[in-house]
This record gives sequence, C-alpha cells and structure tokens, in this order.
Amino acid sequence: MKAAAFDYEKPLACDEAIRLVTPTDGMGKFVSGSQSLGPMMNLRLAQPELLVDLRGIAALRETRSDGEYGVIGACVTHAEIEDGAIEDFTQGLMAHVARGIAYRAVRNRGTLGGSLAHADPAADWINVMCALAADFLVAGPGGERVVASADWMAGAFTTALEADEILTGVRIRRLSDTARWSYYKFNRKPGEFAEAIAVFIDDARAGICRAVIGAIDAPPCLIANARALVDDPSPALLDPCLTGAGLEPGTYEYQVHRVALMRAAATLREHGRNPQ
Repeated sequence: MKAAAFDYEKPLACDEAIRLVTPTDGMGKFVSGSQSLGPMMNLRLAQPELLVDLRGIAALRETRSDGEYGVIGACVTHAEIEDGAIEDFTQGLMAHVARGIAYRAVRNRGTLGGSLAHADPAADWINVMCALAADFLVAGPGGERVVASADWMAGAFTTALEADEILTGVRIRRLSDTARWSYYKFNRKPGEFAEAIAVFIDDARAGICRAVIGAIDAPPCLIANARALVDDPSPALLDPCLTGAGLEPGTYEYQVHRVALMRAAATLREHGRNPQ
C-alpha cells in the first residue's frame, strides 16, 4: 500500500514551517527523518494533507554548549550521535544508545527530535532523556517554551507538543567526567522495539543517581534516588519499583523488566567508569 496524496513543503526556518502548518487544522504534519511517520502513511494509518519537511532548517541541526548544559538540535540523526559527529555531553551514553537503534539505514535518516516527538514508549531516546532530566525546547505560533522531561510524555504516542509546534532540540546537563551510566535493552533481534529498557545514571558531582524503567505502556518510570538499588538490587527494593511502574507481578512483562533492571544495576555496580 502507498501513502494517500499529500502536499510537500521544505522551509528554511522554523517560523516559516509553523506558518505553513498552523492553518491546516491538524491535517499538516512536520516530518524530519520520516522513519516512523513514513511507514504509518504507507499503511494509511496517517493521512496528512501536508508534509512540512524540517531537514532544510539549519538551526535544527546545530549542537551547542550553554555553560554546564548542552543543546542538541532536533534534526541531528542517530548516526551522527553514534559516530561522534556532535559534541558528547553524556560521557558516551548517547553514542552507546544510538549504536543500538534499529539498523544503520534507519540511523542515517532517523532523528533525535523525530523519535522524541513520536514518543513510542519502547523507543530509546524517550527513556534516555527521562534519565538525563532533559528540557525539551519547543517553538510555536505563540513563541518559544521549555517543557521539562517529566511533563513531555502524557502517554503512549502523546506529548506536550501542539499540532502546530516544533520540537527544536533538547537541553541536557553535562555529565561530569567521573559520572557512570548503564543501559540495558531487551529485544529479540536487532531492529525490533524493546520489550524492556533500564537506564542508570550515577553522577556524584551533580548529586544524582537516577534510574528509569522504560518500554512500558506509559511514560518512562523515573526512580529519582536509585543509590540503594545499585548497591542492593534485592526483591525488597526491586519489586516496589516495578509495581510502581504499573507492572503486574507474575506476568511476563514484570519478569523481563525485573531482569533488565537487575542487569543494568549490576553493570553500573561492576564498572568503575562508563561501561562502553
């Protein structure tokens, strides 16, 4: 099956892109890598009347340092993160995660912002940004605004973005050079979305030790203080975290997320620095 007929525009600035989509009453869509929207259109699950291609907007491909924070443009591709083509603010975490996304052909076109705007709970970046406590930078007809990671995802495939707003980038606090992290993803074969994701970030200088339970039928579940879980991943500590994420004891989903969390905790505990 092929996509229904649609119009196509490729503006050179965000305000121009917003002006194109605003009058369409939700029937216009922004697109970057099109690794999610494209297949949906081919299956007629999405039938926008207008596609506004954001890849021509140079500002969305920029990466910059903002003091102790780094800003990554929404149209930076997974492959650019994987290859180290942009500055690394996460001591190797994002490059490690990018290498595990689908296949190289997908990583060459898929973008950070596209994945975050699509907000599949089983996708990598939505869970990593939760662990990093990222700020989401948004532009729309009313100007620019910042959305905290805790407020970004309302549910599966649902974000704080309005139909005529663009995610322009993410702002993350730099991890210190002594920070540690671990990332565990369970999927049956490369290219499949995850059945379970667990992320740990331990940065003593910043006073944080967070964990995330991801790939659940809801926004990622943040464990704000995961220090005890790293030191002692016993059932007494693990099980309340899993039930708090909405997982039902005794189910396959519960068990696979339990294993993911245990393995990510063990990896962090056993490595003195970043496990790359």
